[in-house]
Amino acid sequence: MQRQFRQVDVFADDPFVGNPVAVVHGADGLTETEMRRFARWTNLSETTFLLAPADAAADYRVRIFTPERELPFAGHPTLGSAHAWLEAGVPPAQPGLVIQECGIGLVPVRRSPDGRLSFRAPPLIRSGPVDEPLLAEVARSLGITRADIVDAQWADNGPGWVAVELASADAVLGLTPGVTARDIGVFGPYPPGSPQAFEVRAFTPLVGGAGEDPVTGSLNAALGQWLLSAGKAAAPYTASQGTVLGRHGRVHVTADADGSVWVGGGTSTLVAGTVLL
Repeated sequence: MQRQFRQVDVFADDPFVGNPVAVVHGADGLTETEMRRFARWTNLSETTFLLAPADAAADYRVRIFTPERELPFAGHPTLGSAHAWLEAGVPPAQPGLVIQECGIGLVPVRRSPDGRLSFRAPPLIRSGPVDEPLLAEVARSLGITRADIVDAQWADNGPGWVAVELASADAVLGLTPGVTARDIGVFGPYPPGSPQAFEVRAFTPLVGGAGEDPVTGSLNAALGQWLLSAGKAAAPYTASQGTVLGRHGRVHVTADADGSVWVGGGTSTLVAGTVLL
């Protein structure tokens, strides 16, 4: 059966420098086996499938797959899926607000005044300090010493991120990690007055042992919640990610008066057509 298909570049204002996600429209009727097989075939960090919502409050339901497993939530697939759904011409039930249903629950997506889509960071499943034996393991995976880690927190919002702070953006850019068995997010500050507040890198076994994700919405959402609540950052701020991979990811983090954290970035469709699936 032919279904609408889009490949959307996310977290970049120029084409081919963000993080791509494959989006299959009208995926009702596909089996989980068929979804997994197609996600392995696209070989992108994530492939999403848009379905009719099960929750009456949602505009659509999405299932998110890596080549290896299904995720309850992921950031750049959320923005890419919302972009594709809106581009297909279906108006949201609430003007200006898209409600996405996914494994973690309902995730609101809105368009900011600058035209970028932003999602509201979902509540963390796990937060708080990381124990010392795990920090020692993380340091070994990153190829650094425990003393190089300034601070660390659990930042689990679906993907089970361990968030690690280094002394500077240069320290983050200089990492040469080895194989990791867990999701590790690393960040370091740029000097005051720089266009970006932080450099971020994401290492995960989901993209191949010692793999690095180009631009990561879930990690930046969890980091935003930690950094803003701890006074390590002030909203709005922009994070850079993907530099080492030749990408130009820009993640825009804002906060509402009620403390809600929103994570946004540029989205653009670079491939559009149909897929036989």
